[in-house]
Amino acid sequence: MEQRPLGRSGLSIAPLMLGGNVFGWTADEATSHAILDAFIAGGFNAIDTADVYSAWVPGNTGGDSEKVIGTWLKARGRRDDVIIATKVGMWPVQPGLSAKNIVAACEASLQRLQTDYIDLYQSHRDDPETPQDETLEAFGRLVAAGKVRAIGASNFETDRLGSAEAASKTGSLPRYDTLQPAYNLMDRGIEGPLQQLCLAENVSIISYYGLASGFLTGKYRSLADLGKSPRGGGMKKHLEGEKGPKVLAVLDAVAAETGATPAQIALAWVMARPAVAAPIASATSLAQLEELMGAARLSLDPAHIARLDAASA
Repeated sequence: MEQRPLGRSGLSIAPLMLGGNVFGWTADEATSHAILDAFIAGGFNAIDTADVYSAWVPGNTGGDSEKVIGTWLKARGRRDDVIIATKVGMWPVQPGLSAKNIVAACEASLQRLQTDYIDLYQSHRDDPETPQDETLEAFGRLVAAGKVRAIGASNFETDRLGSAEAASKTGSLPRYDTLQPAYNLMDRGIEGPLQQLCLAENVSIISYYGLASGFLTGKYRSLADLGKSPRGGGMKKHLEGEKGPKVLAVLDAVAAETGATPAQIALAWVMARPAVAAPIASATSLAQLEELMGAARLSLDPAHIARLDAASA
């Protein structure tokens, strides 16, 4: 399996990252463990999670995804075979990117994950109230202590990622080696200055919402389909304009020509974009996972990519 570097960190991942946001939520522990087993057996190695995952469930305080991954790591003894990425700063229990919060949140994540170190620790969202030097210094202490191997940013705008990269050059501060933004055929907002900054600074993109919350699977093709799942309401915006149906039509055509599924094509398109190390995708069943992993074995030719680019412009 091809390995792609994460910035200058020395870490490398296969071109698909498994999203842990469903673990302990729509995938119970046994199902989650089976998905993790199959993912690693398929030649992949990177798992993304966050301290906040499952906190949106009524009565839940979060941390479930990390706990599920932790019990899997303990049961399987595969810690050296995987890249574990988690995040800090969005959980209401420990919000923001102050030094005090980062250190406390890291210790809590390590306990839930049942590990001594986090491979990639990410700022889940920007915190303009905390000086970036303070945030980076806190990450630096964790790196020096061996508790974190590399750091990344999620949901940062161009100016804030740029100023963070500049701050890391002025002193002994660690740099963000990755950026985790939303990116897919329906949302190409990072293209332009943000993507160019990542290319210039060797920041690897590990994008989320690669399937536009399921729209790009082709499951939602009319307003009548919106009731198929709790996510259906969010698909209305894609169906009411011209772009959504146009993208689905091209996905269908490329699927017919390649034998791949629309979901595989949508993810393969992201994998082929500049600066992208891997898209993040979640599965709640082994069948879903098998389909997602197939995207990494699909190579779109330039003509297919050009048609998808045009439809999604």
